[in-house]
Amino acid sequence: MAETAKIIIEGKTYEYPVIIGTEGEKAIDISSLRNDSGYITLDPGYGNTGSCQSSITFIDGDKGILRYRGIPIEDLAEKSFFTETAYLLMYGDLPSEGQLHNFSDRLNKSSLIHEDMLHFFTGYPKGAHPMAILTSVVASLSAFYPVKDNLDPASEEIIIANIMSQIRTIAAFSYKKSIGEPVVYPSNKLKFVENFMNMMFASPVKDYTLDPDMVQALDLFFLLSADHEQNCSTSTVRMAGSSLANIYAVIGAGVSALWGRLHGGANQEVIEMLELLRDTKTTPEKFMEDLKNNKGKLMGFGHRVYKNFDPRAAIIKKLCHKLLKRPGMNDPMFDIALKLEEIATHDDYFLSRKLYPNVDFYSGLILRAIGFPVNMFTVLFAIGRVPGWLAHWREMRHDKQTRIARPRQVYQGPNTRAYVSIHDRK
Repeated sequence: MAETAKIIIEGKTYEYPVIIGTEGEKAIDISSLRNDSGYITLDPGYGNTGSCQSSITFIDGDKGILRYRGIPIEDLAEKSFFTETAYLLMYGDLPSEGQLHNFSDRLNKSSLIHEDMLHFFTGYPKGAHPMAILTSVVASLSAFYPVKDNLDPASEEIIIANIMSQIRTIAAFSYKKSIGEPVVYPSNKLKFVENFMNMMFASPVKDYTLDPDMVQALDLFFLLSADHEQNCSTSTVRMAGSSLANIYAVIGAGVSALWGRLHGGANQEVIEMLELLRDTKTTPEKFMEDLKNNKGKLMGFGHRVYKNFDPRAAIIKKLCHKLLKRPGMNDPMFDIALKLEEIATHDDYFLSRKLYPNVDFYSGLILRAIGFPVNMFTVLFAIGRVPGWLAHWREMRHDKQTRIARPRQVYQGPNTRAYVSIHDRK
């Protein structure tokens, strides 16, 4: 017999089915609660509300588990690479050699953006934030690449390749605009990450030599960023997409949500925190002691979902060691970061509050080591997260149970009152 849950409201009992996920997660399906009883649930921030059923990513925050389509993130980080993992997220299984070749070929062929779009970049003021440019230009792609209302599978695959490939081109062009340099066009001779790094760091008067360790580091950062279940930006993509809005506008909405400092901007705040300690010569011990007395703010520790060590942080910490211990690559801020982690993971004050290092704590150090400026960190996060956004959009689009998202509210405003003429208002 199927499991059910009973809710008693004003003495009347209502019974609702319990939905059990493949990993044992349980949810009470209250989709008919308002129709049955007139009541809704109130859950600010949706911390206890499941907005959908999905087969893309599984997280167990208490145990520190993250899996893409059932494959542990540790295995993917060790054995896979970004474009292969993107395919896995999008289509459900790891690709064959032929499928991966075709997918990579589509990405290469989609890397150019319409030449007329260059006028967008020249129109922005000098020093415009790359995220501001990225947000608006991504949404503007819909004007240059119209999307049919009823997408056939072939058209859907072209759009997926367009967005995933072109966002890195837009990102690189945005950066070049922000520093006043001419753009560097993509090359079909380079792979996904190599191509992006060349567009970022080469110039008409300076060739860029690709460092395999740096390429691997950025590829891993993108892979670890690719999806993270129903986070703020992914939920935004699903909500915007539920209205059947243009997919470019939908991804633009995701980019906008990611820009928030509580979401995609967190690794930038970690770097700013470490710079403050370095510049003021504040010892990690004093900084952490001050935190206990409500002085200062600790960035890069704790997570809305993980109540254990963020599995992505454990992976990326090893990469930090590899990169920053190379000759000439020592970064005093990495030493500060390691000391903060050591203190936090041995102090009951932080342990009792589940304040373990998260992925943002280390990712900023890696991006800094590669040579990216701080204002590009969230842009890079967006490039990595696009496959997850597209996977959720695709899953939602093919789900016959999808309805337009329309949350309710509990109204706390004034009761009915009369309109007062402007001459009689106090």
